[in-house]
Amino acid sequence: MHTREEKLAAFGRLLDIMDALREQCPWNAAQTMDSIRPMTEEEVYELSDTILEGDRQGTAKEIGDLLYHMVFYARIGQEEGAFDIADSMNKVCDKMVFRHPHVFGPEAGKQTSAKEIADTWELVKAKEKGGNKTVMGGIPKAMPAILKALSMQEKARGCGFDWEKKEDVWAKVAEEYREVSQASAEGLEGEFGDLLFTVINAARLYGVDPEAALSRSCEKFRRRFNYVEAETLRSGRQLKDMTLQDMDVLWEQAKKLERGDK
Repeated sequence: MHTREEKLAAFGRLLDIMDALREQCPWNAAQTMDSIRPMTEEEVYELSDTILEGDRQGTAKEIGDLLYHMVFYARIGQEEGAFDIADSMNKVCDKMVFRHPHVFGPEAGKQTSAKEIADTWELVKAKEKGGNKTVMGGIPKAMPAILKALSMQEKARGCGFDWEKKEDVWAKVAEEYREVSQASAEGLEGEFGDLLFTVINAARLYGVDPEAALSRSCEKFRRRFNYVEAETLRSGRQLKDMTLQDMDVLWEQAKKLERGDK
């Protein structure tokens, strides 16, 4: 691992490279915060993939890519006279010091559990100067729905609004399922939304990341359907010529291969 001096030097090198690219590269010079934003979103998902795959070297690379984007935004902010990278870093440092009085404040040294910190997190944040006026105020409307639901549930938990026992959530899941099954055509979307929100809540209570869980299920579906398609083509047929029963047989074969059944 690198020394602190080497880490600081590496960050300085990134700042120097950004300055040179912004001043000497026509493409980099033409970029704006708006033009970079979609690429940043892509980088976040690429980082997420490496974490889910346990690819630590890939994670190191993607962290670098994301840092490059953060430095890029800060350089543009500097050119506009709005802020620079030091402002960004000082803001997050000030925020973390304020939110961790058990480490940096008068409560330093006090024995505090991770659960106690998590349970009061949103209440501490609400005291911040210049912070969000409401608990839910900091959640972007454009955030993907699963992540948005999870973020809302976590923020509510941070204010003490949560299930007393995780097992209690299943009655709510069953209730929402019944409401979906009985819903009219006009109300079906809303009831499905309530059911999905509650299932995400259940996953959270059981320590399961719903985004990661659904992503893995999607990849599992992809593998199995690819098998069905490949075997269909290998037999000289097309998927459109297969019956549902034919495809079900191949689907079960794919499942057995995944389990290693003979």
